Amino acid sequence: MNKVVITTGDPNGIGAEITIKALNKLNLPEDKISIISNKKILDFYGSLNCNYQIIEIPYEADVCPGYLTKEAGEFSFRSVKKACEFRPKAIVTAPVAKNALYLAGHRFNGQTEILQKYLAHDNQLAEMLFVAGKFRVLLLTRHVALKDIKITKDMVVQKVLNLKSFFVKHLGIIDPKFALCGFNPHAGEDGILGREEIDILIPAVERLRECGVNITKPLPADTLFVKALDYDCCIANYHDQGLIPIKTMAGDKTVNMTIGLDIIRTSPGHGTAFDIAGKNIADETSMIEAIKTVYEEVK
Repeated sequence: MNKVVITTGDPNGIGAEITIKALNKLNLPEDKISIISNKKILDFYGSLNCNYQIIEIPYEADVCPGYLTKEAGEFSFRSVKKACEFRPKAIVTAPVAKNALYLAGHRFNGQTEILQKYLAHDNQLAEMLFVAGKFRVLLLTRHVALKDIKITKDMVVQKVLNLKSFFVKHLGIIDPKFALCGFNPHAGEDGILGREEIDILIPAVERLRECGVNITKPLPADTLFVKALDYDCCIANYHDQGLIPIKTMAGDKTVNMTIGLDIIRTSPGHGTAFDIAGKNIADETSMIEAIKTVYEEVK
């Protein structure tokens, strides 16, 4: 399917609104876009300027902006699953609420995990890469409580090798330059502030260099991001270590990208924004960037 397939996310969030606004601004060819949603939801939040294909997902509940509901969680899940079934060139997902997914009985900590379940094969691993122009951040771990974060040498090696493959295949950068964040404050201070650098990260770096990967030793994360654009990608150990810098610097230009699978997926770098849902004031900038980032795949 030589199209970009777009889901509109949680019906009670800003997903449908920003999808409509983004597509109306981009004015892309009708034969290159399909939208997985529901006419009732789309009509509630606006109208599209183009006659894009609408792939209907049933939704019997009322649209209730700002409310967390089981029905919305079920709709969100089915939309992403349907996108996977179409095997398009690329997928763009509007934000969903993890709490709503859980209410509907779907124990996924995000859409990345749903994509992993339905698209991965032959031991593929979905990775979360955040992109804002040439500012890129890979997360070694995703939606995990801080106290539960665990990394291993093998995990780091595999994820960074996957990252290099993505750069070579999709970006045409043959020898990407990676910067690795230390796990602990000041990269552990030679073990004084923690041994993850000594026991895990440095051995991983040594192995990656043997594999031809251009990667730094673990660097203190509190200063690394000042020079983020000196590297093709910064590699963070956990969610906030990587996302606070890129979202602070790039704001609505930040795009969440799933790599490591056969199909690239992008999503806005923000959530459902229940507090402003239904008020027609949501900013579509990140959704525009998410669509533009993968549109080249189908041109």
